[in-house]
Amino acid sequence: MTSPRAFYAIKKDLEAVLSHDPAARNPLEAALCYSGFHALVMYRFFHFLYVHRYFLLARLLSALTRFFTGIEIHPGAVIGSGVFIDHGAGVVIGETAVVGNNVVIYQGVTLGGTGKDKGKRHPTVEDDVTVCSGAKVLGPFTVGKGAIIGAGSIVLAEVPPKSTVVGVPGRIVKLSGRKVNSLFTPPNDQSLKKIAELEERVRRLEELLQKNNQDDTDVTE
Repeated sequence: MTSPRAFYAIKKDLEAVLSHDPAARNPLEAALCYSGFHALVMYRFFHFLYVHRYFLLARLLSALTRFFTGIEIHPGAVIGSGVFIDHGAGVVIGETAVVGNNVVIYQGVTLGGTGKDKGKRHPTVEDDVTVCSGAKVLGPFTVGKGAIIGAGSIVLAEVPPKSTVVGVPGRIVKLSGRKVNSLFTPPNDQSLKKIAELEERVRRLEELLQKNNQDDTDVTE
């Protein structure tokens, strides 16, 4: 009933368990004992039903999956392959959420809405993102490829690729491996560039001022 693409995604999801969790000793153990994998397998099935307009049956299967796994995935969410939901109790993924490939989601994570938006209400999480325990990503914005959302963070704004976000509200502390000295989350990469330029300009002015002070001291002597 499900498409070959869904079976491929299930295979990649199982591989993700073995790749990310050293406690998973073999594929059989991963397939039988990991609730996150079970929730994703069921999602592939009820998402297929939802796409083909069997809405009530899809929602019923979604509710049963939540009952048995503690993980709530709306049938309308779009989830890529190679996704790993670790210790998945309390995970919630909303109807218009989009989750890319090779994403890691830990327990207590919410990919939800703020209640203020209509239409696209939930976040888009691009490939290779890690969302740590208890993080709440709320709103119709994008979490860029390779980003890391720290445990317990509440993220309400766009997250650039390859950045690390922590805190409440979430703020960027690293971008492409470099520390960012900012109390607030810059809205885009252009803002980060401007901040870096200003920091460099201040550094040069301080060096020039120090040099001028040194020259004045030498002349006085």
